[in-house]
Amino acid sequence: MAIGPNDGRQFETDGAAEYDAYFGTPTHDDHVLFELLTVGVFQVGLSWQAAASKLPVYRQVFDGMAIQPVAAMIDELAIPEIAAFPGMIGNHRKIQAVLRNARAILKVQQQFDSFSAYLWAFVDGTPLLLPAPERDAVAHQSTLGSAVAKDMKRRGFSFVGPVVTHMFLLAAGILREPDTRD
Repeated sequence: MAIGPNDGRQFETDGAAEYDAYFGTPTHDDHVLFELLTVGVFQVGLSWQAAASKLPVYRQVFDGMAIQPVAAMIDELAIPEIAAFPGMIGNHRKIQAVLRNARAILKVQQQFDSFSAYLWAFVDGTPLLLPAPERDAVAHQSTLGSAVAKDMKRRGFSFVGPVVTHMFLLAAGILREPDTRD
């Protein structure tokens, strides 16, 4: 089970299992990338399991995670309604970030033809293998994640700091961690 481009109306899935199964699989689908970025936005201050478990709820409140309709939502009307939805993480700033990110994706699509093309250009179309972390260290940031975060912020994205962007790039398969199993 993995996130797919036609999952926008699947409201009864196990979001955490779905996200976990997909994590690290290279994707070039803007819909999937928007879902992964949205999980990243809501993950700030929470565990990935808590944020990803709400994936079916995000699909309900964010119009099937369709970028164009989400971008068209009016903040003052949509945010309070979305925040009050049963099971939704009601953080107004994070909800507003999702709306802003949809709008930013539309602008990126106009310039680069797709959000995917924009992101994959940072690695010349090939997943970037990160260096092995120091023993017992867990990397939560990367030079690429920081550079992409800075560029995304410049383009109007919200809640895309170096840590969120690093994890988003890992989830999308754009960055890869080395296999450190013995």
